[in-house]
Amino acid sequence: MGATLSTLSYLVASVLFILALRGLSHPETSRRGNTFGMIGMGIAILATLFHHGMDLGGIVLVIAGLAIGGTVGTVVARRIQMTALPQLVAAFHSLVGMAAVFVAAAAFYAPESFGIGTHGHIHGQSLVEMSLGLAIGAITFSGSVIAFAKLAGRMSGAPITFGGQHWLNLGLGLLLLVLIISFVATGNAALFWMIALLSFALGFLLIIPIGGADMPVVVSMLNSYSGWAAAGIGFTIGNLLLIITGALVGASGAILSYIMCKGMNRSIINVLLGGFGSESGAAAAGGGDADRPPVKAGSPEDAAFMMKNAQKIIVVPGYGMAVAQAQQVLREMGDLLKKEGVDIKYAIHPVAGRMPGHMNVLLAEANVPYDEVFELEEINPEFADADVAFVIGANDVTNPAAKTDKSSAIYGMPILDVERAKTVFFIKRGMASGYAGVENELFFRPNTMMLFGDAKKVTQEIVQALQR
Repeated sequence: MGATLSTLSYLVASVLFILALRGLSHPETSRRGNTFGMIGMGIAILATLFHHGMDLGGIVLVIAGLAIGGTVGTVVARRIQMTALPQLVAAFHSLVGMAAVFVAAAAFYAPESFGIGTHGHIHGQSLVEMSLGLAIGAITFSGSVIAFAKLAGRMSGAPITFGGQHWLNLGLGLLLLVLIISFVATGNAALFWMIALLSFALGFLLIIPIGGADMPVVVSMLNSYSGWAAAGIGFTIGNLLLIITGALVGASGAILSYIMCKGMNRSIINVLLGGFGSESGAAAAGGGDADRPPVKAGSPEDAAFMMKNAQKIIVVPGYGMAVAQAQQVLREMGDLLKKEGVDIKYAIHPVAGRMPGHMNVLLAEANVPYDEVFELEEINPEFADADVAFVIGANDVTNPAAKTDKSSAIYGMPILDVERAKTVFFIKRGMASGYAGVENELFFRPNTMMLFGDAKKVTQEIVQALQR
């Protein structure tokens, strides 16, 4: 009876997790999706506790762990700024990876507790599952730590490369495969820890050559890794729900990585090996400063006057908006313009920001109506009819060089067609290139007017001008 109830509870939790993923696919249903996920996790925890029939000491330890983790999570969630969400997600992925390593170690040294054999005589199938979960978990941990450091500015966001790097990674990957085969054949403890150490090193080496422009792909890729690590450990300890949940996370992360790569016209292999996204990369091919047309700089008052008299405006937010925390004042500007009868829409590129959905989250925080927010494929045909494209903190995702310059590092990447608008207002601190290290041709187009300064301050000045 207990086993049947546990299995039924796991089934209910699994359905709730699927509904959670479904809900998180759209801003309007994201809160409901989070609620489904929390309820599912609560059911899963209770079912696991009752199924294993822990003694009082074990239950106290589990509750203590939940209390500590829950308290830390609550404090972090309340204090975290929306701009810091990408590095927070990377940090969470690292914890999932390390949890997989710890569970693998527990299963290896106390196999009787998991029903997979006795110490020194673990079932061969369990050794395979254990070693894979251990390796993927360790790679996820160290890779996520590097992603966190890059996103948080603790280390340079530029690619870190050296001669023979790819051959080194290939050699370490093959060595890891040999160690796993040897471990499965012998069950040797030294091999177990060699797999762990080599995987930690491989995760580090895989992420350091990836630059800032590829971070959205890295975040979703590490999300996928954490799911597969959990699924592997689920097989090891015979936990059906962990297998299902890990597979859901792993598959959804892989699909999201594909979507991100499609949004950049790159493959996963290209991301892992390409070193794309240098903060100090060379400018786009072309002439020197003398060959460039002049840049037109305007004032917030100029922008306010032209937008107030426009019929249709498309706003393009980017990471600069997130850094400046300008989403609230941006929504205020939109509300004022709508009162003047202006049609306002927001255009979201799939890799804008530093994680998938970063701009959607920020706009939702500012209570921008969901029906005003559009993805690249939906909004691109409308730029030609727009009187104004208002670019706030976006760069590479608006660069026409992606369509015209075959020598450019971003050539072939789908972009938002802001250059087709009658007038483009571009808020930027200076003329520096974006994370891809490519100079933006849009700055020099005759229909572009640069609004130099902090995104929030400039937008506030536009709001003040609109209120006069």
